[in-house]
Amino acid sequence: MRNADEATHKRILNRLKRARGQLDAVINSVENDGKCRDVVTQLSAVSTALDRAGFAIVATAMQHCLIDPEKTAEAEDGLTVEELEKLFLSLS
Repeated sequence: MRNADEATHKRILNRLKRARGQLDAVINSVENDGKCRDVVTQLSAVSTALDRAGFAIVATAMQHCLIDPEKTAEAEDGLTVEELEKLFLSLS
């Protein structure tokens, strides 16, 4: 994430914070014997927010890795395009 521009970084952080807030709502609902429909709806929102954040993180990394693989490998502890592809596929 070191290579992400400020707008992308902010967008990713907002998605992750939204997911955290939604996860807190799921936990509170379960702790307070919430209705199943409400719990599942909130859980779905958490999942979607995490998926979107994960995609943005990997897409940003792929852009930088493909533009300058040597610089990315140096900045990201040897991260290669192949490793990045595996990371992306692990999200599915």
